[in-house]
Amino acid sequence: MQKRETWGSRSGFILAAVGSAIGLGNIWRFPYIVYENGGGAFLIPYFVAMLAAGIPFMILEFGLGQKFKGSAPKIFASISKRWEWLGWWQIMVAFIIDTYYVVVIAWAMNYLILSFTQGWGMNPKDFFYGDFLHLSNSPMEVGGIQWAIFAATATAWFCTFLAVFTGVKKGIERANKIFMPLLFLLVFIFIARGLMLPGAADGLNWLFKPDFSALLKGKVWADAFGQIFYSLSIGFAIMLAYSSYLPKKSDITNNACMTVFINCGFSMLSGIMIFSVLGYMALQQGVPVSDVTSSGVGLAFITLPTAINLMPMPVFFGVMFFLALVVAGLSSMISITEAVVSAIIDKLNVTRQKAAIIFCLIGFLISIMFTTGSGLLLLDIVDHFVNNFGILIGGFIEIIFIAWFCDLDALSQHINTTSELKVGGLWKTCLRYIVPVMLGFMVINNFIGDLQTNYGGYSNTAIILFGWAVLFVCSIFSMTFAHKDFAFVKKSENNHFLKRR
Repeated sequence: MQKRETWGSRSGFILAAVGSAIGLGNIWRFPYIVYENGGGAFLIPYFVAMLAAGIPFMILEFGLGQKFKGSAPKIFASISKRWEWLGWWQIMVAFIIDTYYVVVIAWAMNYLILSFTQGWGMNPKDFFYGDFLHLSNSPMEVGGIQWAIFAATATAWFCTFLAVFTGVKKGIERANKIFMPLLFLLVFIFIARGLMLPGAADGLNWLFKPDFSALLKGKVWADAFGQIFYSLSIGFAIMLAYSSYLPKKSDITNNACMTVFINCGFSMLSGIMIFSVLGYMALQQGVPVSDVTSSGVGLAFITLPTAINLMPMPVFFGVMFFLALVVAGLSSMISITEAVVSAIIDKLNVTRQKAAIIFCLIGFLISIMFTTGSGLLLLDIVDHFVNNFGILIGGFIEIIFIAWFCDLDALSQHINTTSELKVGGLWKTCLRYIVPVMLGFMVINNFIGDLQTNYGGYSNTAIILFGWAVLFVCSIFSMTFAHKDFAFVKKSENNHFLKRR
């Protein structure tokens, strides 16, 4: 059994946890979610979700990781061998996300280079889908490998490999001590210049003008809880792995609160950054801000390049934006990779270096299929099913298992021993009722929607092969791999955290 590493400093852990939580979704998803769900009024359910679900869940995962000192599979196996499969489900979800998330980072790397000359031309939409992706007509029509994307994908994997290979202190912590300050600096510089643009105030007005009637809609509240859940990296093994490297006397509650608040604060900054530019773009084109608003891939690689073409300092804005995307993407990818590598180390009792080589090589080979002409279409389907079912189901089962079948009193006592802010009845109420109800609602709602209509209008074959089949493979793998015993989980450890019935 290898001695478990620890973080070099509290700030190193916080920056790593924040680096995991802050990803591409904060930049290209949060602003649009706010815009379409009541503007400033959306911040009310958003903060409610943060306090009632985000912080309690984060404290829970930090507490579990710090108490059981292991990856997700080891933690659940330590509680009960019968529940080890849940850890492997979360690991498989993280593994799949890693294989396509890296390709989006590769797109951003290519666009970072293109931003020096606005190489996307005067029609960024045609360039992105045509010249850059060479997008095929169907997920089943693979097309050839796009070598610029392939090269950037290899580069992203290599950067991630170096961070994970060199360890928690020397690799992951050191990388995030560079990435996180750099990311915030880039965003602050972008905002400072962006707010000076004509029309920027109009963009922010469109974003934050409150529509309080939206608070009466259930969808708005569900979107608020969904945004909190997706953006915090909770429920799919990452925070369990990161917190397992915490020293014994770590302040769990304060660390969790700081991570959540910094992540949500960055989301707000992203909203200001994006909509100041959209306001300027709308003014230049003589259209309402609503006509230029978008989210996701379209925002990052079509709308923003279009806006950058119109700006007085296009190179400055282009470099700032796409460098921010690359940094945010890499910090999140490192955390996803570490979750999987940590599980391999625990399960096979191999060195970190060997586990990193095995995983990164396999991950890179699989990610190649997302660099082909059908890559975006494959990514779209896989991402939809993994996010809407893989992450949510894993998080839902985890919260039900820990909150209802394990000894929350013992865990809260463990957390309170080293934490300045104590958790008690309100924390347990949030975990037992609010979090599972919202996650359960989202899972059921997503399931009904996907049964009624094929996502994105894709064919039945594509949806089955790259959607439902992916989830099936996750379940088979998690059940199968859980049969092999952890050599270091003693029989006396099993069930000590389970409630006696």
